[in-house]
Amino acid sequence: MANTSASGGAPSSSKLRLVSQLLVPYRGWVIVILAAMLVETAMSLAGPWPLKIILDNVVGSHRPPAWLDALRFVDLHGNKMELAAVAAAAVVIIAVLGAVATYIDNYFTESVSQWVAHDLRMRVYDHLQRLSLGYYDTHQTGSILSTLTADVKTIQGFASSGTLGILVDLLTIVGMLGIMFWLDWDFALIAVGVTPFLLMFVARFNRAVKSATHEVRRFQSDIVAVVQQGLESIRIVKAFGRQELEEDQLAKVSHETVDAALAARKVKSLLSPAVSLTVAGCTAYVLWRGTGLVLNDVMTVGALTVFLTYLSKFFKPVQDLAKMSSTIAQTAVSIERIQMILDTDDILPEKPDARDPGTLRGEIVYEHVAFSYGAETQVLSDVNFRIAPGETIGVVGPTGSGKSTVVSMIPRFYDPTSGVVRLDGVDARDYDLQALRRQIGFVLQDTALFHGTIRENIAYGRPGATDEEIVEAARLANADEFIARMAHGYDTMVGERGSTLSGGQRQRIGIARAIVRNAPILILDEPTAALDTESEKLVMDALQKLMKGRTVITIAHRLSTIRDANRIIVVKGGVVAEQGSHDELVALGGVYADLYRTQVQSASPAGA
Repeated sequence: MANTSASGGAPSSSKLRLVSQLLVPYRGWVIVILAAMLVETAMSLAGPWPLKIILDNVVGSHRPPAWLDALRFVDLHGNKMELAAVAAAAVVIIAVLGAVATYIDNYFTESVSQWVAHDLRMRVYDHLQRLSLGYYDTHQTGSILSTLTADVKTIQGFASSGTLGILVDLLTIVGMLGIMFWLDWDFALIAVGVTPFLLMFVARFNRAVKSATHEVRRFQSDIVAVVQQGLESIRIVKAFGRQELEEDQLAKVSHETVDAALAARKVKSLLSPAVSLTVAGCTAYVLWRGTGLVLNDVMTVGALTVFLTYLSKFFKPVQDLAKMSSTIAQTAVSIERIQMILDTDDILPEKPDARDPGTLRGEIVYEHVAFSYGAETQVLSDVNFRIAPGETIGVVGPTGSGKSTVVSMIPRFYDPTSGVVRLDGVDARDYDLQALRRQIGFVLQDTALFHGTIRENIAYGRPGATDEEIVEAARLANADEFIARMAHGYDTMVGERGSTLSGGQRQRIGIARAIVRNAPILILDEPTAALDTESEKLVMDALQKLMKGRTVITIAHRLSTIRDANRIIVVKGGVVAEQGSHDELVALGGVYADLYRTQVQSASPAGA
């Protein structure tokens, strides 16, 4: 696991590296954006000058500046209306150039922000797909979804609006400083002298806003988690009449979110007024002193107007920063949350020279396998057994004994803490991970179906399967008969999580999915546990067809489903406590016999 904490956050260099990596593919667009920003900045700097010409050279009696002599087709000295026309035309030209530059700015910035958000979303999702199941055992799905959606959207919004405004302002301030010093250097020193204190003031409050925003984002993630859990379990919620409980849980985290947001508001509300008052004080001083200079003919009215315009624009980046402190803080928090996922190293390692297993024979050997969730939770301590190719094995044990963990090591959902799992004599970690998993079929207790057609759900195990192979797999799984009765057959849409199908129908589609995969190793996790008698018979018949010629490992909760297994392995206390056939283990009178006796007694009618 990464050692980045929510409170400490990802290092600034790490954030900058992430942002720069995302921008590299769009550096051409970034150059266009920067060029447009330069034009936009130049037009912003030029904006007040036509008014200066009107005030000083048209209304006033000052001579036009020498640089206007380049306009030889205009009588600058004899006809003031012609000079006014030039100033008016300049206003339009400056506005047009500025508008075109702003359009290019906005157009390409939005394009970059959309594609950066797409790339970031895919990068995070790709990383999540490669994390081991251990990561999901300790992290809320709702929090992950919040990061993948809300945090990416926050970064995208800032990139498309906030970044543009701040960069334009920063470029403008550099140009204004030069002109302000040229116009009146002591006035310019007022702005330069006040700015560091304003920036320090904003930076201090920005840290407080960021801390408060951390809390808001954490509670917002909790809201997503609560809503997701309630909606995913809506049938159970309604069945037990616990709607009020779910609403109370949402109300609790929602109130916590409101409280955190209001705490952040107390800080944010102080920033903009404080900056505005400071700017007003500086402007008032310049206006008062400048008026005296104008009255004494030291400064022209136009020059004072230009200077006041520049002064208001000079403080704009600081004002924007104050107003955007919340957005900046949210963006920083979002980058940290995304960075925390990307920095998580709970990924099953793959060797550079990992080999393709080809078609496995199906031999599986566990040699002194141990596994633990962290240092405190030891699940397996010393597991040893061998499964021959084509053998059918049942894995049983008391609740929490680790039987599911044992089987999960075959497809490398988890790797042993120590020891080795060998497939066809090769350490499973030496195989290419995806190629290894293609050699394994799965039928789980609750078959997961995806929103899509029945055809797509069956082909999920092997996307390249032909229609003929899909139909044949459904026939062998005893699913073709109910699919054929549907209005759209194999093109019938399946509801989310297969809710439009019965449990038996979902399991038979899951079996068809395993059949079309045609893998030499098959893992079954009590696929008939939740079925009625009629559905169980159909599913068991389909499973018998599926199991032929394959190495089969069944995690059994109902021991009657594995009575005919070649061998039964009993896991208890982190080791293999017993193994043998059903009859042998019952005669042994150990753990398996106790489990079997308990199930037989619970299944017997009362008083029998």
